[in-house]
Amino acid sequence: MKLLKAALLAAALALPVAQQANAATPDNLLVVAQNIDDIVAIDPAQAYEFSSGELVTNVYDRLVQYDAEDPTVLAAGLASDWQADADAKSITFTMRDGATFHSGNPVRPEDVAFSFARVIKLNLTPAFILAQLGWTAENVEDMVTVDGNKVIVKYEGDFSPAFALNILASRPASIVDEKTVMANETDGDMGNAWLNANSAGSGPFELQSYRPGELVRFKANANYFKDGPKVDGVIIRHVAEAATQQLLLTSGDVDMARNLTPDQIAGMDSDALKVETYPQAAVHFLSFNQKQDALQPEAVWDAARYLVNYKGMTDSFLKGQMEIHQAFWPKGFPGSYDETPYSYDPQKAKQILADAGIETPVTVTLDVINAAPFTDMAQSLQASFAEAGINFDIIPGTGSQVITKYRERSHEAMLLYWGPDFMDPHSNAKAFAYNSDNSDDNYQATTTWRNGWAVPEELNDMTKAALSESDPDKRNAMYGELQKRVQEKSPIVIMFQAAYQVAMDKKVEGYVNGATSDFVYYRLVTKN
Repeated sequence: MKLLKAALLAAALALPVAQQANAATPDNLLVVAQNIDDIVAIDPAQAYEFSSGELVTNVYDRLVQYDAEDPTVLAAGLASDWQADADAKSITFTMRDGATFHSGNPVRPEDVAFSFARVIKLNLTPAFILAQLGWTAENVEDMVTVDGNKVIVKYEGDFSPAFALNILASRPASIVDEKTVMANETDGDMGNAWLNANSAGSGPFELQSYRPGELVRFKANANYFKDGPKVDGVIIRHVAEAATQQLLLTSGDVDMARNLTPDQIAGMDSDALKVETYPQAAVHFLSFNQKQDALQPEAVWDAARYLVNYKGMTDSFLKGQMEIHQAFWPKGFPGSYDETPYSYDPQKAKQILADAGIETPVTVTLDVINAAPFTDMAQSLQASFAEAGINFDIIPGTGSQVITKYRERSHEAMLLYWGPDFMDPHSNAKAFAYNSDNSDDNYQATTTWRNGWAVPEELNDMTKAALSESDPDKRNAMYGELQKRVQEKSPIVIMFQAAYQVAMDKKVEGYVNGATSDFVYYRLVTKN
């Protein structure tokens, strides 16, 4: 029976994609339709796109990681346990017994030291995440050392072990098989070219095939140290058009469609299909540039919070795409602040403006990306703000045009979104609650600096204190208080948290889609 199952899987994986589209998917194979043309690289030291993040997560492990059982909890990965020493700024990891790479090689502490040093030395796009630990090409081999079955990680900086652990749970901290990688090194590239077409991980799935702009094939790792995988393989077919994805799903040629539009989702009526909704880490906000005199009064910020028709939008054109969320750290992760005290109340907003002596009407330009749902959101804001005498002149532009203007601080009002680079609340706290130098020549990739907001020193101090707090519970409480302060008094009005909808066959169970692309898991999927 087992031999027959393996033979069926091999035959299914060997089929050309066009042939597979002619029949229902095998019971032991998950077939996914998804737009994956954003992938530039799949080497964990280089991968920085949404789809490549999903690939890396399913093929590689980290010392500690957010995992399929609960993607909001930092759990043991290739390390079975760890001890943090905040005073010595070090964390000692004990390696898990019995973990092996797909090659059959054992996972060694030396593979961990090699993987971290490799990221820093190659210095490709995501290297900055690990470099936050004070690592450089010159010192990384001294900062990450091996002692028997332990790995000692040192870091430099005024931050807590919790921050360091979240860094080590990020994508570039994935552990690769040193022996396999270096056997495929070319011209001193530390295996980079080879790893952009192959894999050398220990994760629940082994990369069997990757054809850019066509498909990704995973084969189950039968020796994985955790439960699963439950299916013998996954095929992700590149399907750019949402209409084609819908057709493949309704005809039974794929089990899951990852990029359907809200209209398609709303129109689904097949008894064999279902839709699952997953909160995402991106928060959407309206901001006011403090380099504009008319937008500096705090009464304008206060009134704005009551001029967003939050429920009107999420009950109509944003239904299923976003949920009301009014704090800078996404719901569903430690340190989030989930209170939503503001609702649409134009009369209250008018009173706030009148009490502050703000003369209306006020005309403000509003930059927005010229695509759905942003243009629809802008039109809703234009209508609701007009109720209190704040008139938005909408300026649509391409994403690059809007973001370039934002970085130049030349806008008036801006409608945009923000997502964390790694799952630690400091990633967003630095963006929304910190700006110690607001000068024009001190460019910062933060919403505070880009909106010309000289953050009060108290908030700057709170941000630094939360970063360095070693007690996890106290640290989360500090981030909650910080979010409450920003929510109450800031020129940045956070409105929504994005949601992601996936349509799938009702037989599919166990699919996990966390708040970012790094938290998409196929390990627990079954097809009953």
